[in-house]
Amino acid sequence: MKIYLGTDHAGYELKEIIKDHLTANGYRVEDLGAVNYDPEDDYPDKIFPVARAVSGDPDSRGIILGGSGQGEAMAANRVTGVRATVFYDGPEDIIDLSRQHNNANILSLGARFIEAPRALKLIDRWLQVPFDGNRHQRRIDKLDR
Repeated sequence: MKIYLGTDHAGYELKEIIKDHLTANGYRVEDLGAVNYDPEDDYPDKIFPVARAVSGDPDSRGIILGGSGQGEAMAANRVTGVRATVFYDGPEDIIDLSRQHNNANILSLGARFIEAPRALKLIDRWLQVPFDGNRHQRRIDKLDR
């Protein structure tokens, strides 16, 4: 599976850890930025390329990061075909439900609210949980109409 990564300055450090982890676990990773720490960068410039890549590559997933992950998910969800979910901490069931019921193809993490070991554990979980399909598919179909 190919995974696209993107972040602004707030998630840069965590993105680098995630990239190493995913690569070490055999995933094909494409890092779409930020390629260095720039406190003046703007998250839409880093997130839209990931969202477009995932939308154009249905077998892929994306992981995006920001301070809270909220604005990043909002940006990603403006791209047709993207279903970005936000996680910055809380019950792990949210990770499962985002895949099972919503077929989330982008995970948006709040880098200021989650430590790297927990983020890696949850990413591994998110990448393994399948979509349930069935009645959930008709709901997803309505999102892009």
